[in-house]
Amino acid sequence: MEKYISVQDLEKAALSMLPRSTGDYYKSGATDEQSLAENRDAFKRLRILPKCLVGVGNTCLNTTVLGHKVSMPIGISPTAMQRMAHPDGELANVCAAQAEGTIYTLSTIATSSIEEVSEAAPDAIKWFQLYIYNNRDVTRNLVLRAEKAGFKAIALTVDTPLFGIRRADIRNNFTLPSHLRLANFDGHLSTKIRKAEGGGSGLSKYVENLFDKNLKWDDIKWLKSITNLPIVAKGIMRADDAIKAVKAGCSGILVSNHGARQLDGVPATIEVLPEIIEAVNSYNVEVYLDGGVTTGTDVYKALALGARMVFVGRPALWGLTVGGQAGVQKMLQILRSELKFAVQIAGTPAISDITRDMVCHQSVYSKL
Repeated sequence: MEKYISVQDLEKAALSMLPRSTGDYYKSGATDEQSLAENRDAFKRLRILPKCLVGVGNTCLNTTVLGHKVSMPIGISPTAMQRMAHPDGELANVCAAQAEGTIYTLSTIATSSIEEVSEAAPDAIKWFQLYIYNNRDVTRNLVLRAEKAGFKAIALTVDTPLFGIRRADIRNNFTLPSHLRLANFDGHLSTKIRKAEGGGSGLSKYVENLFDKNLKWDDIKWLKSITNLPIVAKGIMRADDAIKAVKAGCSGILVSNHGARQLDGVPATIEVLPEIIEAVNSYNVEVYLDGGVTTGTDVYKALALGARMVFVGRPALWGLTVGGQAGVQKMLQILRSELKFAVQIAGTPAISDITRDMVCHQSVYSKL
């Protein structure tokens, strides 16, 4: 692991190891992938304004998220079908999160079950990402299992009435390898994704007619009626939607464009974060961000703009591919180290010291 010194190093190595179809599935975005590039590039347009001579000998990255203490404001986003990257899949990922003292989010369409993940890392802070299916009994069963297994929150994906157009998956006729299954389900719901009848993406065909396309904010009430877990609305990109989520009873907002995999042409998540922070400022709600984060300075910029926690998805997959649990831990350690250097050199030794005035847009200096 010592030879990998950046997330980009892990990404390059992972893509050289993965079968093309799997690598394309993990890395691709919607249609022309404009927003996929913007998720990263938007961070580059922000400038950090460091303070000097403030004393940074006692640096602390600890914070709390939904009342749970984490060792750093960097967690792992849900990504599907992780056993395609490594035989241990989600189990290696959650064990890495447990070892590093941070949050792991399990995808509904995982290749390891809720119970397997819970058993592998009983002390990890685990969230469960949820899609609401047309069959509410399927959804209720998932939620109740997650709650019983000790998960601490439901990350409800709100931006996915169906999956976006991912051209790489269509070209590759992407399907789940035949030796794997969606472990949270039985019968055809666990194996349907192995087929792409008539060509195209097996994933898109899997979710066709399964996800509830008629979901509305009022349906949050139903979800709250079946669980005591806090609900995090994942996929918010508008200030008015953030307010609706809070009023519907959500305890957290995850600013996310689904890794730019849903609708191309949307803003980068870091671009919309400030307006969402402002919109919910008077409410008792936490705001998080994912999308395009590859360095500790990316994390720093998101924290300065108001995010309480930053989540990474693809970087965890790259670490998982390269080295299983050790690879994911290496990825988290790289980001931790880079963030620690950033907070010290910027003169903000505690997370609470990272305030809005620590960053500005490059346009401030555009006339120079």
